[in-house]
Amino acid sequence: MMARNEKRYRLGRVLITEEEIRGRAAEIGRRISEDFAGEEILAVGILKGAVLWMSDVVKNISLPVRLDFMAVSSYGASTQSSGVVRILKDLDSAIEGKNILLVEDIVDSGTTLNYLREVLLHREPKALRICALLDKPTGRRVAIRADYVGFTVEDMFIVGYGLDVNQRYRNLPYITSVEEA
Repeated sequence: MMARNEKRYRLGRVLITEEEIRGRAAEIGRRISEDFAGEEILAVGILKGAVLWMSDVVKNISLPVRLDFMAVSSYGASTQSSGVVRILKDLDSAIEGKNILLVEDIVDSGTTLNYLREVLLHREPKALRICALLDKPTGRRVAIRADYVGFTVEDMFIVGYGLDVNQRYRNLPYITSVEEA
């Protein structure tokens, strides 16, 4: 049941299927395994959006992988980034000297990812690589790029496969656009 003042949304067509996402995760997992051959990786997922993507990617890495998570906010309940990044949950372990795979759902403005990258680099990891399900280069305000990208998308608000609007639609098994109804 929807609250009276809750916005209504209309979903668009399926942009990326679950099969396409899982196939790309397998490819990226193999590349990560090659790039870090013989090493251990600490995969750092950005909650909540990256959870499904991170799960698919790490299942395809043939190296020892540890998991940790961070929670950040730059959107709130809006479909536009505020540009202000807040860390809501920090890592549970130290990362100095470790190979870090930062896993994000989408690189949009770049503000959040650039901030997290700087925070983590100050903690002196051995290596820091970024893996994103989606890249939206037309939304970029900060020059940053992911090392591993699932798919490049157009400038629209996207939900599904972990991505949400106001905590809705994360459970969709595919990627689609959304707009206010």
